[in-house]
Amino acid sequence: MEHSIDKVNKPPQPNTPGEIQEKRRELAVFLFLAIVLFPILSVIIVAGYGFIVWMTQVFFTGPPGPPG
Repeated sequence: MEHSIDKVNKPPQPNTPGEIQEKRRELAVFLFLAIVLFPILSVIIVAGYGFIVWMTQVFFTGPPGPPG
């Protein structure tokens, strides 16, 4: 005999081929975001920030440290 709590905790299984295909697509999109897009975006953002700081020092403020 199954308990009612077991029915609540079990995720519904995909029944139709369309639902199975949708689950596969969701997994593929998640893996693409987690493995490809987010790491590339984080490198671009950090590099862009570093470039902005570097150009600001070159043209406006000079390098950090005591005046020399």
